[in-house]
Amino acid sequence: MDFLHTIFYFVITIGVLVSFHEFGHFWVARKVGVKVIRFSIGFGKVLWSYQRNSETTEYVLSAIPLGGYVKMVDEREGDVKEEDLAFSFNRQPLWARMAIVVAGPFFNLLLAVFLFWCVLVIGETGLKPILGKVELGTLAATAGFQESEEIISVNDKYTPTWPEAMAVIIASALDGNKDINVTVKDFNDQQSSRILKLSESDIQNSEILYKKLGFKPWSPDLKPVIGNVLPNSAALSAGLSKGDLILSANNVVIKTWVQWVDIVKSHPDVAINLRIERDGVELPISITPKSVKIEQKLEGKIGASVSIPEDLIKSLSVEYSLSPLKAIPVALESTWYYSFTTLKMMGKMLIGKASIKNLSGPISIADYAGQSASMGLVAFLKFMALVSVSLGVMNLLPIPVLDGGHLLYYALEAIKGAPIAEKVQLCFQQIGMVLLMSLMTLAVFLDIEQRLDYIKHLFDNVADLLAFNF
Repeated sequence: MDFLHTIFYFVITIGVLVSFHEFGHFWVARKVGVKVIRFSIGFGKVLWSYQRNSETTEYVLSAIPLGGYVKMVDEREGDVKEEDLAFSFNRQPLWARMAIVVAGPFFNLLLAVFLFWCVLVIGETGLKPILGKVELGTLAATAGFQESEEIISVNDKYTPTWPEAMAVIIASALDGNKDINVTVKDFNDQQSSRILKLSESDIQNSEILYKKLGFKPWSPDLKPVIGNVLPNSAALSAGLSKGDLILSANNVVIKTWVQWVDIVKSHPDVAINLRIERDGVELPISITPKSVKIEQKLEGKIGASVSIPEDLIKSLSVEYSLSPLKAIPVALESTWYYSFTTLKMMGKMLIGKASIKNLSGPISIADYAGQSASMGLVAFLKFMALVSVSLGVMNLLPIPVLDGGHLLYYALEAIKGAPIAEKVQLCFQQIGMVLLMSLMTLAVFLDIEQRLDYIKHLFDNVADLLAFNF
């Protein structure tokens, strides 16, 4: 079911984003007078089609819903009727051809603006960016961060939630900022500034950087009371129920949930003798945590979460939303910010100043689609906005086969005063295809070799961030 869930939302993500991209080409082509033969959502076998008459556009739904395509009248792709020559793509003025080509990436960026706007208007509830224990030797410790401080802004950008704060810090670092200004406040609402000082080696890879930063969310001391018990878990098999209070484990008195978590983690496939309190009665229970491999180590897991008081959840959570009007400039700013950051990251990877491990292939994208969908509508919309930004920016790169490659041809045509020879275009398209396939192959290889967990940090819910569910 998890696999089907992931595949379903991956198909939804790619289908919507690529179809919207192709709709941009289609819409502008129609507006400038180019005849569109077919607009297809998906590839392969046609499942449904509609065409008003033989002279109008055929609208198609195809079997493979991973994108779409627009087929226009073009003399380079076959014979064209005499009456259609004036509506042929290749006979349009330079500005019209450029407008059609740039429309695809532009519509992706426009979609990102709309999705960010939806997120801001709907609003999101997240964990406040309150810092937990700051370990010595981390960049956070060197900058002077203290436990229980709450991050207010990063480089003057308001960061109301933990994922937002971490995202902006990481993005600012990968953007080349060696000094990151973080504003924090303590429990008395006294504000202070902290400067994260980074070296070139710190910003090579987002996953490594996150570990070097040393930021962890604040975790309050909770009583070892069982909350939810997962199906097919060790906790359910042992007979643990919601509301059970763990009194002792192997004759060691348990005072906090964190203490209980540490014991479970250190006993994979090893029985633990418990004494619990249920409805005022003490009971003996034996439980054997299941063994789970985490970062090359085996840890115990019982499949239960802690019972968190409602007032505590409210005190740790924050709701953030904007009015429809105020959300417009913020959505535009977010799209510009992530577009510029994506472009700079690609440039850094090209010249070797950023690790190629920052690439995410289809496996990671599918995984992130499933994870974000599990977090709810807002998280999924935000994920789609980020992918739409990446798709738009990538397609503007001056690589043959991509839209940016065609724009490069047209720029050279404007300078030269005549179209680039078709043989030259074909040669460069073949080179571009090889480069693109090589890049995709590398991304897939990196997916298999080492799965990036950065976005996972961004989408973690309150329980996961506080290590309450194990």
